[in-house]
Amino acid sequence: MPELPPNLQPDAFAGLADDYIRYRLPYPREVLDGLLDEAKVPPDARLLDLASGPGRVALAIASRFAEVWAVDLEPDMIEAGRREAARLGIGNVHWRVGRAEDFEAPAGSFGLITVGEAFHRLDRVRVAAMAHSWLKSGGAFATLGSGVAADAFAPWRRIVSGIVRDFIGEPARRLGAPNSTPAAELADQEQAIRDAGFVDVATRSFAVPHEWTLETLLGNARSNSTLSRRALGDRHPAFETALAKELVAFDPSGRYREEIDWSYTFARRR
Repeated sequence: MPELPPNLQPDAFAGLADDYIRYRLPYPREVLDGLLDEAKVPPDARLLDLASGPGRVALAIASRFAEVWAVDLEPDMIEAGRREAARLGIGNVHWRVGRAEDFEAPAGSFGLITVGEAFHRLDRVRVAAMAHSWLKSGGAFATLGSGVAADAFAPWRRIVSGIVRDFIGEPARRLGAPNSTPAAELADQEQAIRDAGFVDVATRSFAVPHEWTLETLLGNARSNSTLSRRALGDRHPAFETALAKELVAFDPSGRYREEIDWSYTFARRR
């Protein structure tokens, strides 16, 4: 079996929890509310959040569930999630260190299963099939993500893309398949979910404006499996220096606006 690309290695997020908590954008309320409205979960429902990180999805919607399970491979992420839950006074989340593919639960255990910005890193066929078995009849499975549409690419974002290419080329975007167009990759994801037996599979998109500062852009990059201090090693200072120099030359204000395309892919078990 060929070696996995660095950003898809199991330990690619080791040591990134602090930057992840601080600099990853929260899911917009309209995205989460849209998903919950579509899922129609009852008040006594249980949520399973796979590849949860520090609970970016789980903590944001925990109040809508009687019980939440958050599962992530990286112990630092789980510990950060526990701290964040304590800080927020959220007490109904059970944290588990482990691979999504190895999680075990009785059939029909959950009303909603989510995977936030991580389905591309998982064995999608296996995880979708397991999720189908873990859901109650009528329960929902959803993957969440974000990106920037090609027709909404801000000029400064092209500067970022150029510097990233100079340092790392084009990173692998999904496990087990070559990079393709975003539309083709989305179609493959939806098909994997349908093949697991789900119905009503559809992707909902939400265009949300956002303004970055130089600090939050650099911090967000550090929370990424391709651009973290760990991923770039001794090249990381040069990367941040080059990126900051080009961005400030483009706009000395240090404010960088764009429209982010947030989305979720929704599916239901009959």
